[in-house]
Amino acid sequence: MVDNLRVVFRVDASLEIGSGHVMRCLTLAAALAEKGAQCTFVMRELPGSLAVMVGGRGHEVRMLPEREAPNSESLPGHAGWLRTDWETDAADTIAEIRDARPDWLVVDHYALDARWEQALADSAESLLVIDDLADRPHVCDVLLDQNLGRSQSDYDGLLPTDAGQLIGPRYALLRPEFAQKRARSLARRRSGDVKTILVSMGGVDSENVTGDVLRALDSVEELASCHVTVVMGGGSPHAEEISGLVQRMRLRARVMVNVGDMASLMSDADLAIGAAGGTAWERCCLGLPSLLIVMAANQKPGTDALDRAGAALAIGERRHVSKTLAGAVGSLLDPVELRAMSDRAASLCDGEGVRRVVAQMLGES
Repeated sequence: MVDNLRVVFRVDASLEIGSGHVMRCLTLAAALAEKGAQCTFVMRELPGSLAVMVGGRGHEVRMLPEREAPNSESLPGHAGWLRTDWETDAADTIAEIRDARPDWLVVDHYALDARWEQALADSAESLLVIDDLADRPHVCDVLLDQNLGRSQSDYDGLLPTDAGQLIGPRYALLRPEFAQKRARSLARRRSGDVKTILVSMGGVDSENVTGDVLRALDSVEELASCHVTVVMGGGSPHAEEISGLVQRMRLRARVMVNVGDMASLMSDADLAIGAAGGTAWERCCLGLPSLLIVMAANQKPGTDALDRAGAALAIGERRHVSKTLAGAVGSLLDPVELRAMSDRAASLCDGEGVRRVVAQMLGES
């Protein structure tokens, strides 16, 4: 146990950003809290912020006020996600954490870079940056990038020379129940049958890719005896529409919202259809064969890496789903191929990443 350790997370969720950044920070916060740390989340007031969820997990939440958003068309990369300029966000954050003086400031935000981090340098003892892109400089003590295919050399010139690097799925931030259910999940995959399909396109799915997936699945005759489970976030704008679609499908299907035990659902599924975000590592840990859809441009490198490794099958961008999904599902109905994909996926991630990251932060590694 650690006494009086304070950790502040600067992270956002919204209908545009999605929920993945907040969810992985919650995983890290829960593991730190078990060690006795006090965790505070600093979040911008945005539609779909997930602040209520974060507070419900027992963490303090400090909300940054809404600001007049700059013209996003003139901003590079993901800068528009911040809904203000980086200087204003830095000043707002400093004001919120001035009384906290955290031991660690954890930043998980594609819109923030070395300029913001330098401005916050005197506000925390140490800084951990969580990134997936390797597309901008950082000033941090530790950099975490959990993506397959990433190497330390991708951050050459982007980090201080003495910054620690935690690179690859070995450090994927998964909740402990995935490691706990790993052995059982892998054991039940020996049959290679596809009886249950899990569809999960993220906590928001603002463009309703889920609907395209379900219509495509319903057209595959070989799946007539399968059961489909659809997982959606409570903030999804299309939840009601999907519920109606499920009622009209030939396939047996159900919709589940705000699932608390995703590990059990994945363990009981034979095939998953989803995006290559953080849930990709959950599926790999459990050896769950997957069809991957690129929901955003930043997911493409991870999708391609998993496809090359044979740990999942990439079926293109979201607009291609209606044309490519049926054929892709058919290619995975071969038990031999399904078992091989399960083995390759399981070899990439053991579910112990959060333990390793916490050990690094606490100086236990």
